[in-house]
Amino acid sequence: MINFSSLHNSLWPLFRGATVSLQITALALIIGMIGGTFLALVFLYGNKFARTLGHIYVTIVRGTPMLVQVVTLYYILPSFGIMLSAFWAAVIAIGFNSIAYVSQIVRAGIQAVGRGQIEAARTLGFSHRQIIRYIILPQAFRAIFPALGNEWVTLIKDSSLASVIGVSELTHQGAIIMSRTYDAVTTYAGVALIYLIMTSLFTVIIYVLEQKLAYAKN
Repeated sequence: MINFSSLHNSLWPLFRGATVSLQITALALIIGMIGGTFLALVFLYGNKFARTLGHIYVTIVRGTPMLVQVVTLYYILPSFGIMLSAFWAAVIAIGFNSIAYVSQIVRAGIQAVGRGQIEAARTLGFSHRQIIRYIILPQAFRAIFPALGNEWVTLIKDSSLASVIGVSELTHQGAIIMSRTYDAVTTYAGVALIYLIMTSLFTVIIYVLEQKLAYAKN
């Protein structure tokens, strides 16, 4: 049974952990969006060597568990003289994982843009860079916004993997509380509830933005 008194006493440290989880999510999202968009452009417009490297990267990232990537980055980088805090190691690992998935979403969106519009832009004298910036990417992102939204929600849950390297995010705070109270049911019910609240709020925000984009399109 859930001990509501114990849950109430645990809310403040859990909310502190949730704040760290959201920080990880936001930073990983920025890395994923910028890197994923760049990688998508490499896939479509880069040379053969760059595309091959991109495919190797995506294959490795998508073919290995993110948990392994987080742990590997945290423990391997110091061997090369790169010292990162557990927080930043988690952000980079989760962000770099997101790059692989975002790149495929963005690439699909770019490929969905009509060729006629691109040809019309060329006729009007737009440069290749201007076509990508003003014609292709805005339409691509409008089309793939729901898919990107799903990826962003997933990042909130993926942030829990930072707990394995000692980051004091929501899941790690839950583990600390459980070790003190020995009440796994109550503690992880609270953890699950806060994750549900965060993902639900994020889903609502994405839905509202999606409706605004649809309205602007019409």
